[in-house]
Amino acid sequence: MDKITTAAPQAYGPGKPMHGGKLVSGLEFLQAIVADSTASSQFNSLIGIRLIEAENGRVLYRVTPETRHMNALGIAHGGLAATLIDSATGAAVLSVQPAGGRSTTLELKVNFIRPLTAASGPVECEGKVVHVGRRVATAEGRVIDAKGKLIAHGSATIMVFQAEDG
Repeated sequence: MDKITTAAPQAYGPGKPMHGGKLVSGLEFLQAIVADSTASSQFNSLIGIRLIEAENGRVLYRVTPETRHMNALGIAHGGLAATLIDSATGAAVLSVQPAGGRSTTLELKVNFIRPLTAASGPVECEGKVVHVGRRVATAEGRVIDAKGKLIAHGSATIMVFQAEDG
């Protein structure tokens, strides 16, 4: 069995977006992850998902489907696309949060369009903010294969924690 590295990414702080020991905005936090080429979480590291772009209100994640992602039928488990959409929508909302702001998914809706297989090649998921309010935000994500075909799309409702919420 392959050894799994579970070291925490350097960009993480204790429960809040930090980089180099300094509290930073969500966008600065995400851009540090992109620059450091680290996984955005230990969970995403385990699955092989990487954040490759981050800008205000938009992010892009990438993963290459492998045997470890497949179910007994040789199709990637639906959780892979769902995780991409959850990560991308959550990070898109985080990208507009000020220093100390955080968020978490309240609801996730995923529509599977076609199977995701090893032949799909690297797939990307773009997450975009739709709306951000004081307590609730919404965002959308689209999973696209290497040929530009839509694999899945979804939306998320996300609870926003303001910096003063601790």
